[in-house]
Amino acid sequence: MAKEKSGYLKLQIRGGQANPSPPVGPALGSKGLNIMDFCKQFNSRTQEKKGQVLPVVITIYADKSFDFVIKTPPAAVLIKEAAKKKKGSPEPNREKVGSVSWDQVKQIAKTKMPDLNSFTIESGMKMVAGTARSMGITVSGQAPWEN
Repeated sequence: MAKEKSGYLKLQIRGGQANPSPPVGPALGSKGLNIMDFCKQFNSRTQEKKGQVLPVVITIYADKSFDFVIKTPPAAVLIKEAAKKKKGSPEPNREKVGSVSWDQVKQIAKTKMPDLNSFTIESGMKMVAGTARSMGITVSGQAPWEN
């Protein structure tokens, strides 16, 4: 029989760098989970993605055990890496801070595809381009589907 779920917890942690200090420790401790057990498992599963911000969804069971799923990095983080910027624009509709090409947008969409709410790579590219636009980063060139 399946275990009884008592809740979910969503965190964003850098790959291979989970430790019991805030925000991880207090979030897990308030739910009664073993903090060090989570940190060891997370760090071992994210060694190859060291330093990248990774969203994680932790399923908490009634017996205080847990499972977790590691998602792909947020689109905003990938866009900032591609544009080589530290942050987006404070006024994205007026002030543009950088640009990315459609090839970079396609690569980001391919990376994000398992977590995106779309079926085709084109619709995923449109989502990523919209995120870039809301950050004040322009997408240079002509969209591949407009040819």
